[in-house]
Amino acid sequence: MDHSIFMDKTSIPSGEDLKQALGSKYELWMEIREEVLRRYPEGKEEWNFPGRKYGWSFRIKDKKRAIIYLLPRKEEFMAAFVFGGKAFEAIKQSTVSPGIVSDLEGARVYAEGRGVRIPVPDKATLKDIFQLIDIKLSF
Repeated sequence: MDHSIFMDKTSIPSGEDLKQALGSKYELWMEIREEVLRRYPEGKEEWNFPGRKYGWSFRIKDKKRAIIYLLPRKEEFMAAFVFGGKAFEAIKQSTVSPGIVSDLEGARVYAEGRGVRIPVPDKATLKDIFQLIDIKLSF
């Protein structure tokens, strides 16, 4: 399923809605959220509804762009990023998992950069996500 579990445009998901939808993955979501805000305390959190095709997603932004998107699914979620050219070059030189680098290399390039969606099945994925947050904040 590549759309949000929250599809009702008239109802912004609540914390309780999210907790119920994600089940055991809720703690991972909160850990990522807290880490982004620890690294960038001025981060602005917001739910976004880009359209009926995708449903609600959550993002944390700096002054002008999204740092990270969190995409809720049933009992799981994905972290998504968009990286410009310089950030992408930094990722290629980093210790980020080769699969993520490969996904970015194969991603379509848009004006704002290339995007990647990363399933977050367990804590092991957090190392890559936190490194990607650092790279995003550096560029």
